[in-house]
Amino acid sequence: MPYKPRADLPSGAFTLPARYYTDPAIFAREQAVFYRRGWIGVGRLEAMPTPGSWIAREIDGDSVIVLRANDAGDVRAFYNVCRHRGTRLCEEAEGAFSGRIVCPYHAWTYDYDGRLAGAPHMDGTLEFSRADYPLGAVRTGVWDGHVFVSLVADGPSLDSHLGDLRAKFRDWTMSDLRVAARQTYDVRANWKLIVQNYNECLHCPTLHPALNRLSHYLSGENEPLQGTYMGGRMDLNDGVQTMSLDGQTRRHPLPALGEADRRRVYYYSVFPNFLLAPHPDYVLTHILWPMSPSRTVVVCEWLVHPNERARADFDIRDATEFWDMTNRQDWHVCELAQSGISSPAYRPGPYSSREDLLYAFDRFVVESLGDV
Repeated sequence: MPYKPRADLPSGAFTLPARYYTDPAIFAREQAVFYRRGWIGVGRLEAMPTPGSWIAREIDGDSVIVLRANDAGDVRAFYNVCRHRGTRLCEEAEGAFSGRIVCPYHAWTYDYDGRLAGAPHMDGTLEFSRADYPLGAVRTGVWDGHVFVSLVADGPSLDSHLGDLRAKFRDWTMSDLRVAARQTYDVRANWKLIVQNYNECLHCPTLHPALNRLSHYLSGENEPLQGTYMGGRMDLNDGVQTMSLDGQTRRHPLPALGEADRRRVYYYSVFPNFLLAPHPDYVLTHILWPMSPSRTVVVCEWLVHPNERARADFDIRDATEFWDMTNRQDWHVCELAQSGISSPAYRPGPYSSREDLLYAFDRFVVESLGDV
Protein backbone atom coordinates (compact mmCIF):
# COMPACT_ATOMS: atom_id res chain seq x y z
CA MET A 1 0.00 0.00 0.00
CA PRO A 2 1.22 3.53 -0.72
CA TYR A 3 1.85 6.07 2.00
CA LYS A 4 2.00 9.81 2.07
CA PRO A 5 4.36 11.06 4.80
CA ARG A 6 2.65 12.52 7.84
CA ALA A 7 4.20 15.37 9.74
CA ASP A 8 2.34 14.38 12.89
CA LEU A 9 3.84 10.87 13.18
CA PRO A 10 5.44 10.86 16.62
CA SER A 11 9.23 10.76 16.70
CA GLY A 12 8.90 7.81 19.09
CA ALA A 13 6.75 5.75 16.70
CA PHE A 14 8.14 2.25 17.17
CA THR A 15 6.93 -1.23 16.32
CA LEU A 16 5.21 -3.22 19.05
CA PRO A 17 7.06 -5.22 21.69
CA ALA A 18 7.58 -8.90 20.89
CA ARG A 19 4.90 -10.07 23.31
CA TYR A 20 2.16 -8.80 20.97
CA TYR A 21 3.26 -11.43 18.44
CA THR A 22 4.36 -14.27 20.70
CA ASP A 23 2.44 -14.23 24.01
CA PRO A 24 -0.43 -16.77 24.21
CA ALA A 25 -2.17 -14.60 26.81
CA ILE A 26 -2.23 -11.57 24.48
CA PHE A 27 -3.36 -13.82 21.62
CA ALA A 28 -6.27 -15.02 23.79
CA ARG A 29 -7.22 -11.42 24.64
CA GLU A 30 -7.15 -10.50 20.94
CA GLN A 31 -9.47 -13.39 20.17
CA ALA A 32 -11.85 -12.20 22.88
CA VAL A 33 -11.74 -8.54 21.81
CA PHE A 34 -11.57 -8.77 18.01
CA TYR A 35 -13.02 -12.16 17.11
CA ARG A 36 -15.70 -12.53 19.76
CA ARG A 37 -16.88 -8.90 19.60
CA GLY A 38 -16.35 -7.96 15.96
CA TRP A 39 -17.83 -8.97 12.63
CA ILE A 40 -15.98 -11.96 11.20
CA GLY A 41 -15.82 -12.75 7.50
CA VAL A 42 -16.68 -16.42 7.00
CA GLY A 43 -17.05 -16.88 3.21
CA ARG A 44 -19.29 -16.29 0.22
CA LEU A 45 -23.05 -16.69 0.08
CA GLU A 46 -22.62 -18.87 -3.01
CA ALA A 47 -20.98 -21.49 -0.77
CA MET A 48 -24.56 -22.08 0.48
CA PRO A 49 -26.42 -22.33 -2.86
CA THR A 50 -29.70 -23.91 -1.69
CA PRO A 51 -31.87 -23.83 1.43
CA GLY A 52 -30.32 -26.08 4.05
CA SER A 53 -26.78 -25.84 2.69
CA TRP A 54 -24.28 -24.78 5.32
CA ILE A 55 -20.68 -24.02 6.20
CA ALA A 56 -19.05 -24.40 9.63
CA ARG A 57 -16.39 -22.07 11.02
CA GLU A 58 -14.32 -22.14 14.23
CA ILE A 59 -14.17 -18.76 16.02
CA ASP A 60 -12.14 -18.57 19.23
CA GLY A 61 -12.95 -22.16 20.13
CA ASP A 62 -16.63 -21.98 19.19
CA SER A 63 -17.91 -23.87 16.16
CA VAL A 64 -20.59 -21.93 14.27
CA ILE A 65 -22.94 -23.27 11.60
CA VAL A 66 -23.91 -20.73 8.91
CA LEU A 67 -26.77 -21.81 6.65
CA ARG A 68 -29.05 -20.55 3.92
CA ALA A 69 -32.52 -20.61 5.40
CA ASN A 70 -34.72 -20.17 2.32
CA ASP A 71 -34.88 -19.46 -1.42
CA ALA A 72 -34.69 -15.72 -0.75
CA GLY A 73 -31.10 -16.18 0.43
CA ASP A 74 -31.68 -15.34 4.10
CA VAL A 75 -28.76 -16.53 6.21
CA ARG A 76 -28.92 -17.89 9.74
CA ALA A 77 -26.08 -18.90 12.06
CA PHE A 78 -26.10 -21.04 15.19
CA TYR A 79 -23.61 -22.45 17.64
CA ASN A 80 -22.80 -26.01 16.60
CA VAL A 81 -24.18 -27.39 19.86
CA CYS A 82 -27.32 -29.45 20.40
CA ARG A 83 -29.53 -28.22 23.25
CA HIS A 84 -30.04 -31.75 24.59
CA ARG A 85 -26.63 -33.13 25.54
CA GLY A 86 -24.36 -30.57 23.89
CA THR A 87 -23.41 -32.78 20.96
CA ARG A 88 -21.76 -31.14 17.95
CA LEU A 89 -24.33 -31.15 15.16
CA CYS A 90 -21.99 -30.91 12.17
CA GLU A 91 -18.57 -32.55 11.89
CA GLU A 92 -17.51 -31.36 8.43
CA ALA A 93 -16.63 -27.90 7.11
CA GLU A 94 -19.65 -27.77 4.78
CA GLY A 95 -22.70 -29.74 3.79
CA ALA A 96 -26.47 -29.66 3.30
CA PHE A 97 -29.36 -30.57 5.57
CA SER A 98 -32.40 -32.40 4.22
CA GLY A 99 -35.21 -30.21 5.51
CA ARG A 100 -34.15 -30.23 9.17
CA ILE A 101 -31.06 -29.98 11.38
CA VAL A 102 -30.80 -33.35 13.13
CA CYS A 103 -28.51 -34.12 16.05
CA PRO A 104 -26.56 -37.35 15.37
CA TYR A 105 -26.83 -38.47 19.02
CA HIS A 106 -30.50 -38.53 20.11
CA ALA A 107 -32.09 -37.05 16.98
CA TRP A 108 -33.26 -33.77 18.43
CA THR A 109 -34.41 -31.87 15.35
CA TYR A 110 -34.39 -28.15 14.53
CA ASP A 111 -35.81 -26.09 11.69
CA TYR A 112 -33.71 -23.62 9.71
CA ASP A 113 -34.67 -20.80 12.08
CA GLY A 114 -33.17 -22.80 14.95
CA ARG A 115 -36.45 -23.75 16.61
CA LEU A 116 -36.64 -27.17 18.23
CA ALA A 117 -39.07 -29.14 16.05
CA GLY A 118 -38.65 -32.60 17.49
CA ALA A 119 -37.36 -34.06 20.78
CA PRO A 120 -37.75 -37.86 20.93
CA HIS A 121 -38.64 -39.40 24.28
CA MET A 122 -39.32 -36.04 25.92
CA ASP A 123 -43.10 -36.53 25.94
CA GLY A 124 -44.41 -36.44 29.49
CA THR A 125 -41.28 -34.78 30.89
CA LEU A 126 -42.40 -32.28 33.50
CA GLU A 127 -42.18 -28.61 32.54
CA PHE A 128 -40.53 -29.40 29.21
CA SER A 129 -41.42 -27.15 26.28
CA ARG A 130 -39.75 -27.27 22.88
CA ALA A 131 -40.02 -23.47 22.68
CA ASP A 132 -37.49 -23.21 25.52
CA TYR A 133 -34.70 -24.98 23.62
CA PRO A 134 -33.84 -23.30 20.33
CA LEU A 135 -30.34 -23.45 18.99
CA GLY A 136 -28.05 -20.70 20.21
CA ALA A 137 -28.31 -17.97 17.57
CA VAL A 138 -25.39 -16.00 16.14
CA ARG A 139 -25.93 -12.72 14.31
CA THR A 140 -25.32 -12.72 10.58
CA GLY A 141 -24.93 -10.12 7.87
CA VAL A 142 -24.21 -10.13 4.15
CA TRP A 143 -22.27 -7.50 2.24
CA ASP A 144 -22.50 -7.94 -1.52
CA GLY A 145 -22.25 -11.73 -1.25
CA HIS A 146 -19.65 -11.73 1.57
CA VAL A 147 -21.07 -13.39 4.70
CA PHE A 148 -20.16 -12.16 8.19
CA VAL A 149 -21.10 -13.34 11.67
CA SER A 150 -20.88 -11.70 15.09
CA LEU A 151 -20.85 -13.58 18.37
CA VAL A 152 -22.09 -10.50 20.24
CA ALA A 153 -25.85 -10.66 20.65
CA ASP A 154 -26.61 -6.96 20.47
CA GLY A 155 -23.49 -5.09 19.30
CA PRO A 156 -23.06 -2.71 16.37
CA SER A 157 -24.65 -3.72 13.07
CA LEU A 158 -22.66 -4.93 10.07
CA ASP A 159 -23.57 -1.68 8.29
CA SER A 160 -22.01 0.25 11.15
CA HIS A 161 -18.92 -1.94 11.02
CA LEU A 162 -18.48 -1.41 7.28
CA GLY A 163 -18.97 2.34 7.43
CA ASP A 164 -18.41 3.88 3.98
CA LEU A 165 -17.21 0.66 2.36
CA ARG A 166 -20.61 -0.33 0.97
CA ALA A 167 -20.75 2.90 -1.03
CA LYS A 168 -17.05 2.89 -1.90
CA PHE A 169 -17.17 -0.52 -3.60
CA ARG A 170 -20.77 -0.52 -4.87
CA ASP A 171 -19.66 -0.34 -8.52
CA TRP A 172 -17.92 -3.72 -8.30
CA THR A 173 -21.39 -5.33 -7.76
CA MET A 174 -19.69 -8.06 -5.75
CA SER A 175 -22.99 -9.81 -5.03
CA ASP A 176 -23.07 -10.77 -8.72
CA LEU A 177 -19.55 -12.21 -8.76
CA ARG A 178 -18.68 -15.88 -8.45
CA VAL A 179 -15.67 -17.71 -7.04
CA ALA A 180 -13.38 -18.79 -9.87
CA ALA A 181 -10.51 -20.11 -7.73
CA ARG A 182 -9.56 -20.73 -4.11
CA GLN A 183 -6.23 -21.30 -2.38
CA THR A 184 -5.57 -22.01 1.31
CA TYR A 185 -2.26 -21.16 2.97
CA ASP A 186 -0.87 -22.15 6.37
CA VAL A 187 1.35 -19.25 7.42
CA ARG A 188 3.70 -19.52 10.40
CA ALA A 189 3.20 -15.92 11.43
CA ASN A 190 0.99 -13.80 13.66
CA TRP A 191 -2.19 -12.51 12.04
CA LYS A 192 -1.21 -8.87 12.69
CA LEU A 193 1.99 -9.27 10.69
CA ILE A 194 -0.11 -10.43 7.73
CA VAL A 195 -2.47 -7.45 8.07
CA GLN A 196 0.46 -5.03 8.28
CA ASN A 197 2.24 -6.57 5.31
CA TYR A 198 -0.96 -6.35 3.28
CA ASN A 199 -1.33 -2.65 4.01
CA GLU A 200 2.04 -1.37 2.89
CA CYS A 201 4.14 -1.67 -0.26
CA LEU A 202 7.47 -0.21 0.81
CA HIS A 203 8.72 -3.78 0.60
CA CYS A 204 7.47 -4.24 -2.97
CA PRO A 205 10.60 -3.21 -4.94
CA THR A 206 12.65 -5.73 -2.98
CA LEU A 207 10.15 -8.52 -2.41
CA HIS A 208 7.74 -8.14 -5.37
CA PRO A 209 9.60 -6.93 -8.47
CA ALA A 210 6.88 -8.40 -10.71
CA LEU A 211 4.19 -6.48 -8.82
CA ASN A 212 6.20 -3.28 -8.85
CA ARG A 213 6.48 -3.47 -12.66
CA LEU A 214 2.68 -3.38 -12.82
CA SER A 215 1.93 -0.85 -10.10
CA HIS A 216 4.59 1.46 -8.67
CA TYR A 217 4.99 1.06 -4.93
CA LEU A 218 4.53 4.80 -4.25
CA SER A 219 1.48 5.22 -6.48
CA GLY A 220 -2.02 6.03 -5.27
CA GLU A 221 -2.95 7.02 -1.74
CA ASN A 222 -4.20 5.51 1.49
CA GLU A 223 -7.20 6.37 3.63
CA PRO A 224 -6.64 7.21 7.30
CA LEU A 225 -7.38 4.30 9.61
CA GLN A 226 -11.05 4.04 10.55
CA GLY A 227 -12.45 2.35 13.64
CA THR A 228 -13.09 -0.94 11.85
CA TYR A 229 -10.98 -0.91 8.69
CA MET A 230 -8.00 0.57 6.88
CA GLY A 231 -6.76 0.64 3.31
CA GLY A 232 -6.23 2.59 0.15
CA ARG A 233 -5.50 2.27 -3.52
CA MET A 234 -2.59 1.82 -5.92
CA ASP A 235 -2.55 2.88 -9.56
CA LEU A 236 -1.72 0.65 -12.51
CA ASN A 237 1.27 1.65 -14.61
CA ASP A 238 0.77 2.81 -18.19
CA GLY A 239 -0.17 -0.06 -20.47
CA VAL A 240 -1.12 -2.36 -17.56
CA GLN A 241 -4.70 -3.66 -17.51
CA THR A 242 -4.75 -5.60 -14.26
CA MET A 243 -2.57 -7.46 -11.75
CA SER A 244 -1.60 -10.60 -13.67
CA LEU A 245 1.56 -12.35 -14.82
CA ASP A 246 2.03 -9.97 -17.76
CA GLY A 247 -0.24 -7.12 -16.69
CA GLN A 248 -2.78 -7.98 -19.40
CA THR A 249 -6.17 -9.68 -19.25
CA ARG A 250 -8.59 -11.47 -21.55
CA ARG A 251 -11.43 -10.61 -19.15
CA HIS A 252 -13.60 -7.56 -19.64
CA PRO A 253 -13.58 -4.88 -16.92
CA LEU A 254 -16.37 -5.31 -14.40
CA PRO A 255 -19.35 -3.71 -16.12
CA ALA A 256 -20.27 -0.89 -13.72
CA LEU A 257 -16.74 0.47 -13.20
CA GLY A 258 -15.88 3.98 -14.32
CA GLU A 259 -12.71 4.83 -16.19
CA ALA A 260 -10.79 5.86 -13.05
CA ASP A 261 -11.40 2.55 -11.26
CA ARG A 262 -10.34 0.61 -14.34
CA ARG A 263 -6.86 2.01 -13.64
CA ARG A 264 -6.73 1.20 -9.93
CA VAL A 265 -6.45 -1.66 -7.45
CA TYR A 266 -7.73 -1.21 -3.90
CA TYR A 267 -6.40 -2.97 -0.81
CA TYR A 268 -8.58 -2.84 2.32
CA SER A 269 -8.46 -4.70 5.64
CA VAL A 270 -11.82 -5.01 7.40
CA PHE A 271 -10.91 -5.85 10.98
CA PRO A 272 -10.16 -8.35 12.15
CA ASN A 273 -9.95 -10.95 9.36
CA PHE A 274 -11.31 -9.87 5.97
CA LEU A 275 -8.90 -8.51 3.34
CA LEU A 276 -10.44 -7.14 0.14
CA ALA A 277 -8.68 -6.23 -3.12
CA PRO A 278 -11.03 -5.06 -5.90
CA HIS A 279 -9.33 -5.09 -9.32
CA PRO A 280 -10.64 -3.81 -12.65
CA ASP A 281 -11.62 -7.33 -13.81
CA TYR A 282 -11.83 -9.43 -10.64
CA VAL A 283 -11.95 -9.17 -6.86
CA LEU A 284 -9.44 -10.88 -4.59
CA THR A 285 -10.23 -11.70 -0.96
CA HIS A 286 -8.26 -13.17 1.92
CA ILE A 287 -9.88 -14.44 5.13
CA LEU A 288 -7.55 -14.87 8.11
CA TRP A 289 -8.04 -17.58 10.73
CA PRO A 290 -5.53 -17.15 13.60
CA MET A 291 -4.64 -20.53 15.06
CA SER A 292 -1.96 -19.47 17.56
CA PRO A 293 0.29 -16.46 18.20
CA SER A 294 2.60 -17.72 15.45
CA ARG A 295 0.26 -19.43 12.98
CA THR A 296 -2.52 -18.14 10.70
CA VAL A 297 -4.53 -20.02 8.09
CA VAL A 298 -5.38 -17.79 5.11
CA VAL A 299 -8.15 -18.60 2.62
CA CYS A 300 -7.77 -16.71 -0.65
CA GLU A 301 -10.51 -16.48 -3.32
CA TRP A 302 -10.68 -14.90 -6.78
CA LEU A 303 -14.13 -13.58 -7.77
CA VAL A 304 -15.16 -12.91 -11.37
CA HIS A 305 -18.26 -11.85 -13.26
CA PRO A 306 -20.42 -14.88 -14.18
CA ASN A 307 -20.43 -13.89 -17.86
CA GLU A 308 -16.66 -14.26 -17.87
CA ARG A 309 -16.69 -17.58 -16.06
CA ALA A 310 -19.25 -18.92 -18.55
CA ARG A 311 -16.99 -18.28 -21.54
CA ALA A 312 -15.57 -21.38 -23.22
CA ASP A 313 -12.06 -19.89 -23.15
CA PHE A 314 -12.25 -18.60 -19.58
CA ASP A 315 -8.92 -18.85 -17.78
CA ILE A 316 -8.08 -17.12 -14.48
CA ARG A 317 -4.59 -18.60 -14.14
CA ASP A 318 -2.91 -15.33 -15.15
CA ALA A 319 -4.31 -13.77 -11.95
CA THR A 320 -4.15 -16.80 -9.65
CA GLU A 321 -0.55 -17.61 -10.53
CA PHE A 322 0.49 -13.99 -10.12
CA TRP A 323 -1.12 -13.65 -6.69
CA ASP A 324 -0.06 -17.12 -5.55
CA MET A 325 3.54 -16.09 -6.29
CA THR A 326 3.03 -12.75 -4.54
CA ASN A 327 1.24 -14.31 -1.58
CA ARG A 328 4.01 -16.85 -1.05
CA GLN A 329 6.59 -14.07 -1.13
CA ASP A 330 4.57 -12.21 1.51
CA TRP A 331 4.02 -15.26 3.69
CA HIS A 332 7.73 -16.08 3.60
CA VAL A 333 8.79 -12.63 4.76
CA CYS A 334 6.03 -12.62 7.42
CA GLU A 335 7.44 -15.91 8.70
CA LEU A 336 10.92 -14.39 8.75
CA ALA A 337 9.53 -11.45 10.72
CA GLN A 338 7.83 -13.83 13.16
CA SER A 339 11.10 -15.69 13.65
CA GLY A 340 13.07 -12.50 14.24
CA ILE A 341 10.51 -11.00 16.60
CA SER A 342 10.56 -14.25 18.58
CA SER A 343 14.29 -13.88 19.20
CA PRO A 344 15.53 -12.48 22.53
CA ALA A 345 17.62 -10.09 20.42
CA TYR A 346 14.52 -8.33 19.02
CA ARG A 347 13.88 -4.73 20.04
CA PRO A 348 11.08 -2.52 18.65
CA GLY A 349 12.26 -0.57 15.60
CA PRO A 350 11.31 2.92 14.37
CA TYR A 351 8.56 3.48 11.83
CA SER A 352 9.25 5.80 8.90
CA SER A 353 6.95 8.71 8.07
CA ARG A 354 5.53 6.57 5.25
CA GLU A 355 4.44 3.87 7.71
CA ASP A 356 1.90 5.98 9.58
CA LEU A 357 -0.95 3.57 8.80
CA LEU A 358 0.94 0.67 10.37
CA TYR A 359 1.68 2.73 13.47
CA ALA A 360 -2.02 3.69 13.64
CA PHE A 361 -2.94 -0.01 13.40
CA ASP A 362 -0.57 -0.82 16.26
CA ARG A 363 -2.14 1.89 18.40
CA PHE A 364 -5.61 0.60 17.50
CA VAL A 365 -4.65 -2.89 18.70
CA VAL A 366 -3.06 -1.67 21.91
CA GLU A 367 -5.95 0.65 22.75
CA SER A 368 -8.55 -2.04 21.91
CA LEU A 369 -6.82 -4.38 24.35
CA GLY A 370 -6.80 -1.67 27.01
CA ASP A 371 -3.00 -1.56 27.17
CA VAL A 372 -2.71 2.23 27.47
